[in-house]
Formats: sequence, C-alpha cells, structure tokens
Amino acid sequence: MKRYYLLIYVLFIPGMVSAQTMDQVGWIAKFGLAGGVTPIWFSPNIDELNKQVVEFGLEKFSESGIITYGGGGYAYIMFIDNLRIGGIGFAGSSSSSRNINGYNRQVDYSIGGGGITVEYTIPSIKNIAVSIGALIGTGSLEIDIYQHQGSAIWDDLWDGFSSPSENINRKISNNYYIFAPTLNFDIPLNRFIALRIGGGYQLTFSNNWELDNEQSLQGIPASLKADSFFLQTGLFIGFFAF
Repeated sequence: MKRYYLLIYVLFIPGMVSAQTMDQVGWIAKFGLAGGVTPIWFSPNIDELNKQVVEFGLEKFSESGIITYGGGGYAYIMFIDNLRIGGIGFAGSSSSSRNINGYNRQVDYSIGGGGITVEYTIPSIKNIAVSIGALIGTGSLEIDIYQHQGSAIWDDLWDGFSSPSENINRKISNNYYIFAPTLNFDIPLNRFIALRIGGGYQLTFSNNWELDNEQSLQGIPASLKADSFFLQTGLFIGFFAF
C-alpha cells in the first residue's frame, strides 16, 4: 500500500495559475489548476469474505462499504478547450478482531489504487464545473489473516518453521488494472477553494491472486474483487475560472 500513499503526497500539491484573456466565441472555455484531499467511499462485494470471517470466529465486515483517503489534482491543458488532466491516489482498510481461547485473531481488509484522470468539463454549465471522464490506473486488494498469543520470543519465531505452531500470519493480495468512468461536480466557494462531489464505477482487470511472498493462489471466489460503485468528496485548492 505504500506506493499509493507516495502517489497521494505527490499529487497533493495545489497550485495557482494566472487568468488569461480569451476571446468569447460561443462559451468561454473553463480553466484552472487545483489539488486537494478526496475521501472516497467504496462498496465492493465482500459476501464470500464475511463467510470465512464468521467461521474464523470474528464479526463480519460491514456491508455498508469502506472509506478510503487520498488526494488528487488536475490542470486544464488549455490547447484543448475544457479538457483537464490530473491524477488521484487513495487507500483504506477495515479490521475485525477478537481473542478466542487465548489467541488473538484478526482479519484486515485493505483496498487502494491510483492513476491518471482525464475529464471533459461541459462548457454550457456556468458557475460550477460538471466533468465527465475516467480514471485509468492500478490498484490492489489485500486480506491479512492473523492468529497469535500476543508476545513472542525471537528464537521461537524460527523454531516454528520446523515444528507445528498456532501462530499464523497469511497475506492474500490481488493486484489489478483500473478503468473507472466518473462524473464530478466542482463547486467554487471562492476563486481559490472548491467543493468536490462526484462518483463513478471501478472496473478491475486481473484474476491473479497471490499468497504471502507472491505465491500463486487458486480457488478465490469470482465475486471477491474490487469492482464497485464509489462516491467521493473533498476540498480542492487552486485557481478556478468556471
């Protein structure tokens, strides 16, 4: 997940550009440059995961979705009216844990991603920016499973590989490509701050699941993937001429 947080910091660099005079032929082209924080809500299908979590003795994950946090930005490219290019990064996780017969059991569910955004802002709508576009990038879904007795001893960590041990850690991951059609509304509060509200649908492309240190994992339920509707909001700082 670290690469997504790095992408977040790179993208979260708000900027300003000077307004320039444009001839009015029909509608005046929108322009600007901005960046900000964008919490995003996803609702992937986790029914199969919850079946295993309950059998593991834990409370199932909420079916109301998961909140991720990140940042993004964009700039109108100017030589094509109303077209803007940008980027976004996001990551979030949820956890379920419980002590069962002296063992601490825990399952973490994490989702993250990022990529390039391409959007066209409808010029006929005044005062706000209504943009249709898409996110193209990569992402990952990760499930971590833990069982341990709390504290541990260094030598015992190595002895556990040569004798049965009930201290267990498993990492299941799926890396994929993302294509997500989007619809966003940027509502300027003043010339330099805008409220963003939007959403879309994340489509993922990859059925390759890995266990621990990149070992192939077969038999994952087909419904356990990161395809999902999503909603986003946040504040952008920059320069806006809508």
